[in-house]
Amino acid sequence: MVGFDEQLGRDLDETRDAGLWRELREIESAQSARIKFGGREFINFSSNDYLGLAAHPALGRAVREAVEQFGVGSGASRLICGSLQPHHELESALAKWQGTEAALVFSTGFAAAQGVLTSLLGLGDVVILDKKAHASMIDAAKLSGATLRVFRHNDLENLEKLLQWAADRGGRVLVASESVFSMDGDHAPLAGIVELKERYGAWLMLDEAHAVGLYGPLGQGLAAADGLGERIEIRMGTLGKAAGAAGGFVCGSRQLIDLLVNKARSFIFSTAPSPAVSAAACAGVELIQSAEGKALRQQLWQRVDELRLGAGSIGWETPAEPSAILPLIVGGEAKAVATMDRLREAGFFIPAIRYPTVPRNEARLRVTLSASHSVGDVQQLVNALGQAVTR
Repeated sequence: MVGFDEQLGRDLDETRDAGLWRELREIESAQSARIKFGGREFINFSSNDYLGLAAHPALGRAVREAVEQFGVGSGASRLICGSLQPHHELESALAKWQGTEAALVFSTGFAAAQGVLTSLLGLGDVVILDKKAHASMIDAAKLSGATLRVFRHNDLENLEKLLQWAADRGGRVLVASESVFSMDGDHAPLAGIVELKERYGAWLMLDEAHAVGLYGPLGQGLAAADGLGERIEIRMGTLGKAAGAAGGFVCGSRQLIDLLVNKARSFIFSTAPSPAVSAAACAGVELIQSAEGKALRQQLWQRVDELRLGAGSIGWETPAEPSAILPLIVGGEAKAVATMDRLREAGFFIPAIRYPTVPRNEARLRVTLSASHSVGDVQQLVNALGQAVTR
């Protein structure tokens, strides 16, 4: 009989041989356009801190004030005695920002997706996911017990066929998609999805994790930018990216939020988020809506335009829509890792994204931009890409 550790060792060898080995890297500095790793400084093009708020003084002040008044830990779940003032203030700010009746904060975006889908759907229902939807939605859909169907990425014709099938079948039908996709940076055809779900009597859950803070008149997300927010039943987002803090949230009707409070297991059975983190997130949401937030968005989009132009000049295809996420498709897993290593030697911290995060042989460098990057940072990256990547 093979021993426990021996069997795990074989599993790990298979992972290494497939070029899929991963390891934790200890970062020795705050999140910024420059980070320290292994005692060396790198220009960081890997973070989702799109507006550079993770180390913003306003968020730090909010944390210090919250710790002084409420301590570090919440002590219990929200439904016991852990529902502290910073949580309620954050939820009120989120609902007002997103123009919805109510909002609910979860410890993570992953927990938010799980809470929504497992609360709303069950046996006899149908959930229809975009093929490139985030792993949190895929796992949550499976846990819900609903029948799972997947439509080809951003393919409205394929989505309509599945909606027709689901309408004939009966039961609740929910469509789930990201607005800006995390690995490709492309946009969902929101107007078409909304029109189809309304035509067939379905609901829509939209994950705005990589859109909140960046799109819309006050950074509310892509739905607001497209004028579709009021027609989407469930709007989900994260507080750990552009907002600079941590946690996930759901915005929608009062009935939706009340249902989640009563049924979402990932909410009910979790200790409440740290009050300091919720206070920081609230400060981040306020900053996003301010004149400073608008200026940071403008600066980010300038960097995006510069990198798109530079990458295109050396032969890379870029997404049709402007995005803070620029995927540079390399192909094989080993080649992507080798390219990542060459860029790291040149002083750039950029992850190689591989299977199962993306399909096999679609490994890539996932370059993400921040308002904290300078014109010089972008130009240095373009120069390094031209030297490090063999195509």
